[in-house]
Amino acid sequence: MDNVLIRRMQAADWEEIGNIYADITQKTVQDEFKRIVEKSTQSETDASFVAELDGVVVGYMIGSVLNGGFGIQKAVWITMFGVNPQYMGRGVGRTLANAVFEFSKDRGIKNLYTSVRWDSSDLLSFFKTLDFGRSEFINLTRVLE
Repeated sequence: MDNVLIRRMQAADWEEIGNIYADITQKTVQDEFKRIVEKSTQSETDASFVAELDGVVVGYMIGSVLNGGFGIQKAVWITMFGVNPQYMGRGVGRTLANAVFEFSKDRGIKNLYTSVRWDSSDLLSFFKTLDFGRSEFINLTRVLE
């Protein structure tokens, strides 16, 4: 989509981003979602972007720069991503990813990470088309009662 504008995410985008999230997940957006979006816009080191078409947000990618930890160098972690279902398959996600890649390159960051559910085949396929592969990390979880 040549006419898509990619720009840094702004706190005011939270409602449109929340609508995309709700459309994808079929879940109601919680108040915490607004805080997540606002927090991801508070620093120049946050790699968070939106895709806009005719003034409407049609996609988002939230990333954070982490300065090491667990034996890795500075890296960008993509924590949330979504494209309005009406615009999926049109290159919006790839364009957002390219913005995050350029952001990372400009800061000398070579490693990008994300975490995807094993049963999210569409999301796994998307990240594989961007040359993501398995990392040296194993996701661990614990459920508290």
